[in-house]
Amino acid sequence: MIEKYSFIHGEEGNYPIIKMCRWAKVSRTGYYEWRTRTPSVTAQRRARLEALIRFEFEASQATYGYRRIHAALARRGHLVDDETVRLVMRDLGLVACQPRPFRPTTTIPAPSATPDLLERDFTACDPGEKLVGDITYIPTREGWLFLATVLDCFSKKVVGYAMADHLRTSLVTDALGMAAKNVKILPQVTIFHSDRGCQYTSQEFADYTDKLGVRRSVGRTGICYDNAWAESFNGTLKVELVNRTTYPTRNKAQAEITRYIELHYNQVRLHSALGYHTPNEIEQAWHQAKTAA
Repeated sequence: MIEKYSFIHGEEGNYPIIKMCRWAKVSRTGYYEWRTRTPSVTAQRRARLEALIRFEFEASQATYGYRRIHAALARRGHLVDDETVRLVMRDLGLVACQPRPFRPTTTIPAPSATPDLLERDFTACDPGEKLVGDITYIPTREGWLFLATVLDCFSKKVVGYAMADHLRTSLVTDALGMAAKNVKILPQVTIFHSDRGCQYTSQEFADYTDKLGVRRSVGRTGICYDNAWAESFNGTLKVELVNRTTYPTRNKAQAEITRYIELHYNQVRLHSALGYHTPNEIEQAWHQAKTAA
């Protein structure tokens, strides 16, 4: 109403403004000066920062919290305190999607003929030294789509994956086969670690790993922490992609998951465990260092 009458000439047209100024105990001159005043340098800087933060948040598809937003801004040359980023995101109502609280169950570990060669040490000095794998279920309207992944502990990169409508051992051998093409397998050095699912403890899988020269390693039954890195990827995939959509077909889910792994997780997503670098950057830096040596 004030905006409407403020464009009407004459004292009668300006009466709502006059009345408002009297109520607020400010002069009309002061009011008009305030309306035409250019934003302060601080206000302009704040507006630019809000635009940058909103851009990075939307580019991450609402998956980045303030720490990753802060890192993404720094990579683009915008230096700002991380606490400022947190406060601006709070003011803008930008809330990243969060994983559900994890509630482990307690079980009695069963003995296994295959040892745990990692013992929860998911660090590696070189690519292909330690690989971890797991299977997760993706719901679609056609039924379950099963995803098997292989991650390299050195770069945290998904180096192998396979998807199918079944849980046969070929699902995990296909994923490991893809990994063997993407990273150099070091015969009798490379370790592949998984849980004790029947696919990973089958004779078919044992024969396949022996053929590649890969050493098998499994965690204890019911102890999810023994395969924490593979479990972590599954949780990230569900939170950032799967739980936010409904897939009409398995083919649609397979296409979206492939796009997420290849174009986002490996190539774009900043990992706190990697000093807010991407898996591809870590891998490329290693190869460059080897070439220069």
